[in-house]
Amino acid sequence: MSAAKTIRFTLNGEPVSVQVETHENVIEVLQRLGLSGARESCAQGLCGCCTVIVDGRAISGCLYFAVFLDGAELQTIEQPLGKHGLDEVQTAFAECGALQCGFCTPGFVLMSRQLLAEHPDPTDDEIRHYLSGNLCRCAAYPEIIAAVRRAAQLLKSRT
Repeated sequence: MSAAKTIRFTLNGEPVSVQVETHENVIEVLQRLGLSGARESCAQGLCGCCTVIVDGRAISGCLYFAVFLDGAELQTIEQPLGKHGLDEVQTAFAECGALQCGFCTPGFVLMSRQLLAEHPDPTDDEIRHYLSGNLCRCAAYPEIIAAVRRAAQLLKSRT
């Protein structure tokens, strides 16, 4: 017996209606929709690879049931950034070599955006603390810290 339910939510600015099983997590549904930026890695909410933004807050997509998206606004790394290409955080990650293999990058970028929205001029300790839920297997942590500092500079120069 199927426990499917149709949910409606906003995905990267576009309305979506999709049928989900009650046991499906956000990552499984995103993959069905063709989005692969957020990835399930640890399946325990410990690594940050599955980070997505739901109603303005970062969540672990591997732990969040898709049925809870009904009526929500979901943002992934695939969200269009407009006609200017990369945003300041993505530009800084590229400039500072914080990408490495790229597996963890979507989670780090989304968390960095959220950090800089809340704390436009974070200290290195604040950056480390805020991003402590994201793991980089390539150990690009110095480059990631530098990228967040650089993104903060780029955002300041934009205003």
